[in-house]
Amino acid sequence: MAVKVIVELKAKPGLRDEVRSLIEQLATRDRPSGYHGSTYYESLDDPDLLIDIADWESPEARVTHLAKAMAAGAYAPVLELLAGPFRVTVIRRLA
Repeated sequence: MAVKVIVELKAKPGLRDEVRSLIEQLATRDRPSGYHGSTYYESLDDPDLLIDIADWESPEARVTHLAKAMAAGAYAPVLELLAGPFRVTVIRRLA
């Protein structure tokens, strides 16, 4: 069951583009199984907010990837650039 994942990342002031660059590097260097890509958006109300809408084959594929990546510390450089916790919403199309 395909899902979309909406991730809202609040960067420290002026670091939004750096956050995006790091996330894109991670996605292209070790393309996770089940990951079909992301589209990035900027907030018109907040220049430090990055919104990543990712397409995944399934919720399980995403969880498997995240568990491995977090254990390896792959996202540590991204987390250091954030002003606070990120927000994640996993959605799927209604049948």
